[in-house]
Amino acid sequence: MGQIALEGMEFFAFHGFYDEEQKIGNKYGVDLYLQIDLQDAAASDNLDQTVNYEVLYKLVLHEMSQPARLLEHLGHRIIEGVYREFPFVEQVKVSVSKFNPPLGGICHKAKVTLEKNKEWYQL
Repeated sequence: MGQIALEGMEFFAFHGFYDEEQKIGNKYGVDLYLQIDLQDAAASDNLDQTVNYEVLYKLVLHEMSQPARLLEHLGHRIIEGVYREFPFVEQVKVSVSKFNPPLGGICHKAKVTLEKNKEWYQL
């Protein structure tokens, strides 16, 4: 078993519970971790036996471009997209952060982390 991670992805997007947030936009961060058997890819040096990072990034970019009210919903959509594209992944963990959330005080970021295994998606 091994892990593939894309850390520190940043996007400007139009998410938020309040309508105003969806109009003015904000900066968001995403960290994505996949648990996967990497032995075949390691032995063969064949991209078809692992996760293509570029495809993974584009999947996250697509979900971040679709407005959502909740960070939880964004994380859920990203996880579903990973399992649709790469059904051989064993587990997905995603953290979605909103920088400088409108809380009425100083807060660098609000962050939600979700984690799902392959069995969850197959239900």
